[in-house]
Amino acid sequence: MKKILLSMIAMLLLAPAMPGAINAGPVSDPKGPKGAERVGKEFRNVYPVREKKFSDLLKWRRERRKLNISPVESYNFDAATNDPEFLKDNRTVNTFTWIGHATALVQINGVNILTDPHVSLRASPVQWKGPKRAMPPGLSIDELPEIDIVLLSHDHYDSLDIKSIRALARRKGGQRTLFAVPLKYKKWFEKRGAVNVVEFDWWQSHESGNAEITAVPAQHWSKRYPLSRNRTLWAGWVIKVNGFTFYFAGDSGYAPIFKEIGERYGPMDLSAIPIGAYEPRWFMGDSHMNPEEAVMTHRDVRSRQSIAVHWGTFVLTDEPLDEPPVRLREALENEGISESDFKILKHGETILIGPNGMN
Repeated sequence: MKKILLSMIAMLLLAPAMPGAINAGPVSDPKGPKGAERVGKEFRNVYPVREKKFSDLLKWRRERRKLNISPVESYNFDAATNDPEFLKDNRTVNTFTWIGHATALVQINGVNILTDPHVSLRASPVQWKGPKRAMPPGLSIDELPEIDIVLLSHDHYDSLDIKSIRALARRKGGQRTLFAVPLKYKKWFEKRGAVNVVEFDWWQSHESGNAEITAVPAQHWSKRYPLSRNRTLWAGWVIKVNGFTFYFAGDSGYAPIFKEIGERYGPMDLSAIPIGAYEPRWFMGDSHMNPEEAVMTHRDVRSRQSIAVHWGTFVLTDEPLDEPPVRLREALENEGISESDFKILKHGETILIGPNGMN
């Protein structure tokens, strides 16, 4: 009897680590391409880009002082009114809510997904200095529904916000939230309270409930601390849920890799594609696409509908904060693409994703 009781206790203790549990790691496609290349401890982009030097940064900052950069307080964007109670209860209707910058709540076939969670006042290691929000987040952490999957693109302060990660990990249901992160982030997230963290190399996939999550390449870089450049990986994400495919491009310059992503995983039913933080091109072009390149990405990944993100929230680069949507509309018109196929949302706006596209 004692042996039976001990066996039963052992089975209960070991259950979370058994095959098929939420902590099972991602799986590579044996027929697919290899993961991210490393040189020493540093990750590299699929298509090589010229590494920026400290002198380049100084040149940009010196040239920027000559420009009349509008302060963030000068912008007055229209905000949308959403319905947090509906979003909390919703498990049947597909929705997309733009919270601000690269942060969005995506509800697909009963799965709640949050991209690059950031609800703090500043995109900075401290909250008394650094890029300040032009608009408050469209949803607070408390207004969010229970989150099934969090997607992280990279470690820059406008995408990886420590306050938001801690709050998501500690809230009700936070222990069930899957934090999908590129390589070399797991320990960082666990130290901030996240329990269910899965690391991905490029092209690796992982199943969580009804969702298949795949990390895909982006053209970018990483650095959060001194001497940490490219020590952590950056990524975009493809999620398939019951026949619906969502693509989050993360933060990226334009590169031929998008065509391969489209060929392997497209067509995308819905994509979130960055359109901002692109000037000056000589400094930003390798790592941030402009609106014209965002339209090219929309086509490359074969997206049925796309939504513009990564704009209108933080003054990070030299273009006016309200310029990206103007240029996006012009690019869509030039390419003969309807604005209904590549939407620009208000901060906090929720749209329904139906069988015939966005409403």
